[in-house]
Amino acid sequence: MAFESLSEKIQNVFKKLRGKGILTEDDVKAALKEVRMALLEADVNFKVVKQFTKSVQERAVGADVMNSLTPGQMVIKIVNEEMVKLLGSETTELELKPSNEITIIMMVGLQGSGKTTTAAKIAGKLKAKGRKPMLVACDIYRPAAIKQLEVNAKKQQVEFFSMGDSISPVDISKAAVEHARKNGFNVIIIDTAGRLHIDEAMMEELQAIKAAVPVTQTVLVVDAMTGQDAVNVAGSFDEKINIDGIVVTKLDGDTRGGAALSIRSVTGKPILYVGMGEKLSDLEQFYPDRMASRILGMGDILTLIEKAQAQVDDEKAKEMSQKFRKADFDFNDFLEQFRQIRQMGGIGDLMNMIPGVSGRMKDADMPDDSQIVRIESIILSMTPAERARPDIINPSRKKRIARGAGVDITEVNRLMKQYEQSKKMMKQVSGMMNKGRIGGRGGLFGGLKLPF
Repeated sequence: MAFESLSEKIQNVFKKLRGKGILTEDDVKAALKEVRMALLEADVNFKVVKQFTKSVQERAVGADVMNSLTPGQMVIKIVNEEMVKLLGSETTELELKPSNEITIIMMVGLQGSGKTTTAAKIAGKLKAKGRKPMLVACDIYRPAAIKQLEVNAKKQQVEFFSMGDSISPVDISKAAVEHARKNGFNVIIIDTAGRLHIDEAMMEELQAIKAAVPVTQTVLVVDAMTGQDAVNVAGSFDEKINIDGIVVTKLDGDTRGGAALSIRSVTGKPILYVGMGEKLSDLEQFYPDRMASRILGMGDILTLIEKAQAQVDDEKAKEMSQKFRKADFDFNDFLEQFRQIRQMGGIGDLMNMIPGVSGRMKDADMPDDSQIVRIESIILSMTPAERARPDIINPSRKKRIARGAGVDITEVNRLMKQYEQSKKMMKQVSGMMNKGRIGGRGGLFGGLKLPF
């Protein structure tokens, strides 16, 4: 997952700061040196890192901080605030015209950045907000791109417009506007052609489309896994065609994430969305403050709430909330929650959104996403009585369950241990809820119960 290494290193720095009753200027400088190295290793632009650490140091060595009762916490607060500034401070939405007018969004980017999939993801989001989007295939050089856009349009249940691969993108764009006007579509999303690298022919084509139709927003899609190249690409596109916003894709992958931290500072253009997976629902609005919290290990409760509310209906939320508060649930509930969590992005992603929990995952022998299928198999090998009453599962029953699931008995024992650990953790979190520290409609995160 993106930022995992960076987050771990910065959290280690924070632990050292919290452990000091009194902070000296040398302590702050030493901590910031570690932060600087962590950011550079995460592939954050050198100039961005230099300015960031300079800003933190100037604020952190002031008398108000050094003489405060909790100087370590004050420095951490400053780092968080400067990280938010670095990411853009305010959330930027796509600019849309009134619903009785046509908004034209032109998607641009290099080949392989995820542009075509992102176009469909945005169409789905806009449809959910009551808009009538239409996806337009203007990548005439790759027939597979046209087909991919058509397939995704069907999945999102939005209009698809194509004129094949023998008409120019400029003429397709003009025809699309006319089609939208006649048929009542108020958002046109143009999927343009990418290249393996920036060249004049691509830029000229994009300029021609912008000259032919009144583009409302030009959205650049960049691949987070390309690191600093993504920042350079953004600069080049902005110089040639003037982009309005950026979508950073593949932030769920094994990437250092430096592009997301650099791109706003270097280009001055806002990040609109981040791609967190391959599913058409895996596109998140970019909130600088939430992303900073996740990077710094402070969690992201608001995004977790939104994910939970999107997956859990009110009645089920109420029922699960009551079970959660009592830590009274069985393997049927356990199985149901694993399935919900898989739909919401996976255990690792969700745990990183809970303040103070992500750092304990390694010590708690928690399952990772690759184990969930096997866990489901084990639970489904139990009898209804065993799933409803886990306490009756004795050694002989465990052997039978292991045989039925095709796993070693140690995996059954591990699951039983995880089940017990989850009950303990839920009692702890339930206690936090009762003290008013966290909570929500119908219980934790609107009724979400986490099985760990």
